[in-house]
Amino acid sequence: MNTLIKFVCSLSLLCSLIIAPTHAQSDEVRSNLDRLMDWIYDELYDDQPDIPFDTPPSNHLILRVDLNKKWRFNIGDNPKWATPTYADDNWESIQVPSRWENQGFNGYDGIAWYRTSFDGRLLDPKQSHYLLLGQIDDADECFFNGRMIGQNGRFAPRFRTAYTTDRRYQIPHESINFEGQNTIAVRVYDDVLDGGIVGGKIGIYADFDSDHLIQDLSGQWKFTKWDKRNAEDPNYDASGWDDIWVPSFWDNQGYRSYDGVAWYRTTFRLSFTPSSDKTYYLLLGMIDDYDITYFNGQRIGTTADGKGFGDSQSYAQIRLYKIPQALLHSSKPNTIAIRVKDLGHYGGIYKGPIGIIEE
Repeated sequence: MNTLIKFVCSLSLLCSLIIAPTHAQSDEVRSNLDRLMDWIYDELYDDQPDIPFDTPPSNHLILRVDLNKKWRFNIGDNPKWATPTYADDNWESIQVPSRWENQGFNGYDGIAWYRTSFDGRLLDPKQSHYLLLGQIDDADECFFNGRMIGQNGRFAPRFRTAYTTDRRYQIPHESINFEGQNTIAVRVYDDVLDGGIVGGKIGIYADFDSDHLIQDLSGQWKFTKWDKRNAEDPNYDASGWDDIWVPSFWDNQGYRSYDGVAWYRTTFRLSFTPSSDKTYYLLLGMIDDYDITYFNGQRIGTTADGKGFGDSQSYAQIRLYKIPQALLHSSKPNTIAIRVKDLGHYGGIYKGPIGIIEE
């Protein structure tokens, strides 16, 4: 059955699901609609590349750790290979960047893993850091100290190449061991012809413009679609929500078909001691389209020009909200909750920097 026939059948099913569901059926219908719309968008836009994760311009990045060197390499697939404690001493050594066909693996198509490590004492805890992996043929999933920090393309059976995409993955601040060893593991899928980490200036880079952040809040947040009552409450249980990368459009993270209201949440401890003679602000970069932002349950800012899709310019506004001194907790966790309304097309917290700054 070709894509057009699938699409027509899906529209018919979609119409039948929309027709007056009972209250008891509404949650199940909404869940089915979500899955169906995600499938339709995948079918219609399967050949379109993912939207890149937001990173600073190249001229804002400084190389801190050069990773153009020999990495550990193994063909096959095992989720344990992402863990930093895994012993890879018996793996092959392979030059990065270079096609694996040029290093003894000629003709191999499929999944393979790369691993390497570096000393975190080479990094400045006050800066934001990025892992640049250049070009990878074809798809990849990247893990830092066992935690996935990014992916591009799609593995078989629903394969989509991303060999032309420059890989730039932000490393969550809390994932970095600034006192010792850090492990990087990259899972790569090659469909045909050349494969592997094939080009680019591979390394850990620092954003020198990030020094003004006294607390970097980019990284993995909690996320849910639809509007949720009391989601701004610091005691709200968001453990069942999805994980999402901030900043990056949610369309790039499994929600390509979604337009409407969604919530973001993150909980953290302050990495600084607030001073009574200073003013602090929450910097949220840019959000597509409207937002209402809460800090420890209190609304501290909102951006919404009231215009509709195509006319609204809210998506281009920098979010900078003052944090009342009384809301900053030094002895217990702090919670940020953001209600985002996407009017159409792309949506979410899509451009940084993200964090706390002082005046």
